Amino acid sequence: MKILGVSSGTKDGNNDAMCREALMGAQENGAEIEFVRLLDLDIKHCTGCISCVMSLMKGKGNKCALKDDFDWLLDKILEADGVLFSTPVFEKGAAGIFRTITDRFGPRMDRLHNIVSTEIAEKNNGKIPDPRILKDKVVSYVGIGGSDWTNRIQCDHGLLAMTMMWKVIDNEVFPWSKGIIMEDEKVARAHEIGVNLAKAARDIESAEYKGDPGICPHCHSRNFYLNNNASEAICCLCGIKGEIKNTDGKISFVFPEEQLEHAHDTISGKKIHMDDIKKNEDALMASRKSQEYKARVEKYRNFINASKPETNKMS
Repeated sequence: MKILGVSSGTKDGNNDAMCREALMGAQENGAEIEFVRLLDLDIKHCTGCISCVMSLMKGKGNKCALKDDFDWLLDKILEADGVLFSTPVFEKGAAGIFRTITDRFGPRMDRLHNIVSTEIAEKNNGKIPDPRILKDKVVSYVGIGGSDWTNRIQCDHGLLAMTMMWKVIDNEVFPWSKGIIMEDEKVARAHEIGVNLAKAARDIESAEYKGDPGICPHCHSRNFYLNNNASEAICCLCGIKGEIKNTDGKISFVFPEEQLEHAHDTISGKKIHMDDIKKNEDALMASRKSQEYKARVEKYRNFINASKPETNKMS
C-alpha cells in the first residue's frame, strides 16, 4: 500500500509541513510513503489542443503533446493507492499550480474517456491506455489559508477527484493558519487525515468519506450556482440540480433522485456530457466547412497581432 503526498506550497513552508505530517500518520498505519513538491517540477499549462482526446477516441492511447515533468508526476500518482494534496489558498481557491494539474488531468484522464478508448483499442488492435487510470484510488485534500477567505478551495479540490472518479476521504480547510505548525489541534487533524487515508487505501472498496459533510449530500460541496429562478440551485461540483432550503435555521440541499444520473462524478453523468460534447463538436466541424466561418476567422486574425516580449531582452 503506497501513499503519495503532493505539496503545492513553498519549500519547507506550511503546506510541506502539513503534507509531511499527514504522511507520518499514513506511515504509522503501514503505508509506504513518498513526497513530491509541485514547485520543483516543470509543469506547463494545458493549451486545450485536445490532441489527447482525439487520440483516445481513435484508440491510440492518450499521450499529451506537451513535454515536461507532468508524466513523471502522473506515473507517481497512478502507482499510489492513495494521494494527499496539500494546497495553499490563493484568492479564496487553490493555487494556480494545483489548477494547472487539474487542467492537465482534464479529459485525458477522465475515467469514461479511458473506458471508451480501451474498448476502441481492443476492438481495433490499437493502443490501450494505461490500465492504472481505471484503478480505484482514494484521495484527501488539505487547504491552508492565511485568513477566512477560503470558500472556493474545497470545490477546486473536488474537481480533480471528479475526473478520475477517485473516492474523497477528507477535504479539509484550515483558515487563519499562517502559524499552523504551532497549532497542535490543527497539526493533529492533519495527522488524522493521513491515518484516514491509509486505512481507506487498505480497503478502497469499503472506504467512506470522513471529512466536512458540506451541504450537498452527494459530493459534500458548499458551493452552489443560483439561477434567476430562486428555487433552483446547481451544485458547483457535481452539477446536481435541486433546491436550497432553510428548515428551522438549518440549510440543506434537496433534489429529486433522478438527478443522481446527471451527477458529473458518475459514469451516467459523464455519458450525458460526452454525448453533449460530441453533438457540439459535430456541429462545429460542419460549420468550419462554410465560407462564412472561414471569413470570420480571417476577420479576427487580421484585426490585431498579439504583443510579445522581445527575445533575449536581458542579454
